[in-house]
Amino acid sequence: MTNIRFFLAPLALAAAVSLSACTAEAPASAGAAMPGMPKGDPAAGEQLANAKGAATGQSCIDCHGADGNAPIDPTYPKLGGQFGDYLAYALRAYRDGDRDHALMAMQAQGLSDQQIADLSMYFATRPAQITTLQGKH
Repeated sequence: MTNIRFFLAPLALAAAVSLSACTAEAPASAGAAMPGMPKGDPAAGEQLANAKGAATGQSCIDCHGADGNAPIDPTYPKLGGQFGDYLAYALRAYRDGDRDHALMAMQAQGLSDQQIADLSMYFATRPAQITTLQGKH
């Protein structure tokens, strides 16, 4: 009986760990907020994404396309389905002058943290057409 317990104890532990991995909370999702940023509202982000910016007269959609998945230039990134925290980080970096791109810096210049969070959440919740080294996601 002792030998069976000795054998079953590690199996029970392994099963418990496996089950907890299945039910554990998922890692940061596409819509996760960037630490230190307010929670984003996708509906407000959609309105912002379609609004013409005062600095350039362009909207996010004008350059990145519907749902952020049809950029007008192949060098412009697809935003749809991108991680929300990454999008927030990038927009803050453009706004704060830590990332250099003349058009994006002007577009992001007047954005508040809330507006950045809203835009990031909107694009994060759009269908993904991002291509990775392994293919489409």
